[in-house]
Amino acid sequence: MMRSQLLALLAIRPFCLTAGFSPARTSGIIHHGMRSSSSSFTSLSAASTMKELAEGVLKDPKFPPEWPFSAADFERQDESSDDIFYDQPRLVFHIDDSACDALTKYYAENLKDGDDVLDICSSWVSHYPKEWKGGNVVGLGMNEYELSQNKQLSSYVVRNLNDEPAFPFDDDSFDKVTCVVSVDYLNQPKEIFNEIARVLRPGGECIISMSNRCFPTKAFKIWLQMNDLEHIFIVGSFFHYSGKFDPATCEDISPNPGRSDPMFIVKGAKKSD
Repeated sequence: MMRSQLLALLAIRPFCLTAGFSPARTSGIIHHGMRSSSSSFTSLSAASTMKELAEGVLKDPKFPPEWPFSAADFERQDESSDDIFYDQPRLVFHIDDSACDALTKYYAENLKDGDDVLDICSSWVSHYPKEWKGGNVVGLGMNEYELSQNKQLSSYVVRNLNDEPAFPFDDDSFDKVTCVVSVDYLNQPKEIFNEIARVLRPGGECIISMSNRCFPTKAFKIWLQMNDLEHIFIVGSFFHYSGKFDPATCEDISPNPGRSDPMFIVKGAKKSD
């Protein structure tokens, strides 16, 4: 095990052992070429236990003093151009209907009318509530046809963030940045989270939603080797090491624990000073 993985695992492992988790493993093919990237929590007798554990991961995290990850941690099985992989439009949901509904409900409670929102790793759907009246809502994604079908966007930009992690937007442009079940594909997370902070207005929030589905050949290596609780820890660390966010928090909004896709929100607000 690499030093970077060991440091992260040591910090989060007590939570995982308490919950009965084993290190993540990819299971059989799910739908549309996606797989589960972590073991399930069938050993838990009550969903509230998992919720408590998930939401406790970032309450007092013991992050290493310096960025613990190596470049190898963000290598992928398929290092061919993402432009090739995402060239074919996929007008499908990548999480099940219950998880989609839970995310939309969360957005209904956390997006304000008039908010300017940037949706990174965007696609044909952003899962925002139909009744929400956003301000400038911009999609930043890989496939132009998919983005063109997203009726909730005011505009969109096609960009491969793994090749060009810099965002083509001015400082302090958005109230919210969202990213739906895609953070595990970003192989330069330090640069991405710095960019998120740059384009957010002071006090603006970045909302990262995560489940346990992924295209395993395109997810970065350390993600595939860890489980749901450790994923929360990793994403929380991305906020932490940018130095530009208040401490991140986690909310488990999984709609039917053990019976449908899990859904975790890791959120951080840009520091106001």
